[in-house]
Amino acid sequence: MKFNFQQGETLLIDKPKGMTSFDVVKKVRSHIHAKKVGHAGTLDPMATGLLVICTGRATKTIDQYKDLPKEYTGTITLGAITPSYDAETEVSETYDVSAIDQEAIYHAAEQLTGSIQQLPPAYSAVKIGGERSYKKARRGEDVQPQPRDVVVHTFEISDLALPYVHFRIECSKGTYIRTLAYDFGRLLDNGGYLNALRRTRIGSLTVEDAWTLKGLISTIQENNSA
Repeated sequence: MKFNFQQGETLLIDKPKGMTSFDVVKKVRSHIHAKKVGHAGTLDPMATGLLVICTGRATKTIDQYKDLPKEYTGTITLGAITPSYDAETEVSETYDVSAIDQEAIYHAAEQLTGSIQQLPPAYSAVKIGGERSYKKARRGEDVQPQPRDVVVHTFEISDLALPYVHFRIECSKGTYIRTLAYDFGRLLDNGGYLNALRRTRIGSLTVEDAWTLKGLISTIQENNSA
């Protein structure tokens, strides 16, 4: 497969766990001859799944992808909370999950479906006073992000094995799945944090059609040496 990165390419990549979205952009940029490379929607380092990267003139379409609805699958761990609302930070509080019943879990998911307001996590890239919120949080500063309106089209419980709740969520842009996990626990008078996350779809684009990063880089190198 031949690419024209300067003219513009839209690449679907299955982001591996442990890399930031910008790490992936840097990796791709280091192997192509194009000044402009950007991604259309951040995935946290612990998350995997669909990342759209645009090069050259295709970078003008990035905002179009950012505005599209997203689909995720993942796992919420009940019985604990963390400062970052996910597994990237240590558990700060624990709770007993023995009294949580199945009906309450499904009801909590229903309450978080539709148009809702949510607070971005303190450990997020939202800017507060011109600085990224996570930088302030890491310094131990009191962080107070502003609430935002989002839409959760679907919050489906796909499997239950307490303390683990497996889900599929379809949502609007700007939705923090970590915050949904935290709020989910609170609705159960308990704790919850995001233990695993995978983005499976952006609009009509699916992760099944994505390159692995290793496979993409290998193909680019073959083209460069041809």
